[in-house]
Amino acid sequence: MPSNVVLVTGVAGDLGGKLLARLGTNSAFERVIGVDTAPPPKDVLQRMGKAEFVRADIRNPLIAKVISSAGVDTVVHTACLAHPAGPSRRSAVKELNVIGTMRLLAACQSSPKVRKLVVKSTAAVYGAGARSQAVFTEDSELIPASSSGYAKDAVEMEGYVRGLARRRPDITVTLARFANIIGPEVDTVLSRYFALPVVPTVFGYDARLQLLHASDALGVLEQAVLQDKPGVFNVASDGVLGLSQAIRRAGRVGLPMPSAVVPSVGKVLRGARVVDFSADQVRLLNFGRVVDITKLKTEFGYQPRFTTREAFDDYTAGRGLRPVFDGARLASLAGKVFVAAATGQAGR
Repeated sequence: MPSNVVLVTGVAGDLGGKLLARLGTNSAFERVIGVDTAPPPKDVLQRMGKAEFVRADIRNPLIAKVISSAGVDTVVHTACLAHPAGPSRRSAVKELNVIGTMRLLAACQSSPKVRKLVVKSTAAVYGAGARSQAVFTEDSELIPASSSGYAKDAVEMEGYVRGLARRRPDITVTLARFANIIGPEVDTVLSRYFALPVVPTVFGYDARLQLLHASDALGVLEQAVLQDKPGVFNVASDGVLGLSQAIRRAGRVGLPMPSAVVPSVGKVLRGARVVDFSADQVRLLNFGRVVDITKLKTEFGYQPRFTTREAFDDYTAGRGLRPVFDGARLASLAGKVFVAAATGQAGR
């Protein structure tokens, strides 16, 4: 049964805003509504077609009135934050992730017209550690890296989604666990991290990173709205990049440091409002995380356009990142040093 009236949450964010614009220009939908506490970016407002923005807070029970009065039959929840890029109040983010999701799902349950729910989650629910699986499947145990971080919110949120699916088996539920999203226009922890001139790393570790290009994240959400794709799906690009490889490809300089020093560095970066370098992120950059996307390709029917390497290269090119040090100048300097050293040896 096709979707007619679609509601998208979190449209002030990059992914939610672009999805609103994409759906708003699709004639297949009768109505497309975007909700958030702040309006979408100006570029989204200029190209969102027939889509409309409603200022509403999903943490408020009034979201149920928005859904029922508009006759919404499809809800796309992109408002859950896996990890804010910059410093933010943890309590406010947790309230949005957990309380907001509870209110939204309660509204979906009480509305008989809702027949489809698409939820953006995160692969961070699998955690990252020395004993983690080499590759996570959708059936892997959910073990967030910490008991109070953003990934823990996502685990709770997924529990509420499963509860709704049991109570309303008539609703088609699609839950997408996204790998770290990256792209030229995306503001994330990793996009800020790899833009640092000197990139702090933990001595002795070289994590395997699996990324997801923003356009593929958007494509998966759009396809879940256009077609019925029930189930849980890992969403990521093919291939992996070693952390040291990524740093070199971005033209940055890696700075290995003892693990005991990293928390202090993280506090400095947060204090300078550069990047929210939390304990969850440190564990990811220590141990990495790779997910299996066979189910995404075979059951969901989506083949990512970008590999992890291509997604990362598109990010570096789009951001205009240039090598911190000029290779030609370094080679020239090294040559001069070599000549000087050789001359000195010959003169002895």
